[in-house]
Amino acid sequence: MNSSAERARNVSLHDVARHAGVSGQTVSRVANNSDRVAEPTRSRVLEAMSALGYRPNVAARALRRGTFGAIGVVVFSLDSLGNVGTIGGILADAAARGYAIELIQAQPALTAGDAVASAVSRLDQDAVDGIIVVIESHVMSSASVSFPPGMPSVLIQSGAGDDRPSVTADQDTGSREAVAHLLALGHETVWHIAGPPESKAAELRRLAWRSSLEAAGCAVPEVHVGDWTAESGYRIGRRLAGIPELTALFAANDQMALGAMRAFHESGRTVPDDISVVGFDDMAEAAFFWPPLTTVHQDFGTAGSLAVSLVIDQIEGRAVAGGVHPVPTSLIVRGSTASRAHAAPPKESRP
Repeated sequence: MNSSAERARNVSLHDVARHAGVSGQTVSRVANNSDRVAEPTRSRVLEAMSALGYRPNVAARALRRGTFGAIGVVVFSLDSLGNVGTIGGILADAAARGYAIELIQAQPALTAGDAVASAVSRLDQDAVDGIIVVIESHVMSSASVSFPPGMPSVLIQSGAGDDRPSVTADQDTGSREAVAHLLALGHETVWHIAGPPESKAAELRRLAWRSSLEAAGCAVPEVHVGDWTAESGYRIGRRLAGIPELTALFAANDQMALGAMRAFHESGRTVPDDISVVGFDDMAEAAFFWPPLTTVHQDFGTAGSLAVSLVIDQIEGRAVAGGVHPVPTSLIVRGSTASRAHAAPPKESRP
């Protein structure tokens, strides 16, 4: 006896047509998502496909359409808030536009460049029309991986080095707004907990912090380097709490800001009366810290959606500009910042 999988493979387009009482051409149009089929007819054909276990032949459909209707996505890690949000944006936008996603995590056992190259090579052998790589430039320089000739591709990272389309948040503007906000509250300078030095995003935020202070004629304090975790923010915060002249802190992400805030409270320095704190990312929990965290909002979902649009434009033959396509950021003011005069914390506002 044949298995159900074997029976499904033996079901033809013409079997579906007979079952639904329509022509083979109508079944073909439904299988290819054509809009030239009335909804009642489409529903009848889909019900017949389901009842018979029919699965369209992907390779044959690709030959007819010229595309597979699928996008490959390479991600190095799913541990970070940014990558998870970005993948969510990719999945939602691709589904809305009728494309499937094949997600591959680069193999951590390999060197970074080899891991991405291996994943891209695998996707080239699969039925995908384009590739999105979600990875920072410290892990993959654009020169370290050769994409298949003619394969539409987009990088989601900070600091792409060539003319391939790349999507990244506007790290510079967001960091400058954070520093400007704290200086406008009357703080004489702003201390900084930076992200790890190998991160391009962390480096851009650190450079914007420094140049903002220099442009304002403020002293530039020593940088303290964390690793994006709340634990590193807490450890650094324990040291910073003993510096009486520190009244304002800009942390390179929300997790490190959270750790630092706990350290300040444990040391008897309250936020924001004694120390104002600003983070970066606007993670979902930031509004529920105590006090609620003033932070730079970046929309990871929008980054994923923009990358999908850029790669589909290439797949469908539309011109796409190379280089960086920035995603805007915005400062969200909450209760973790106040003036040096201990004014009441401002209410949440979005410019």
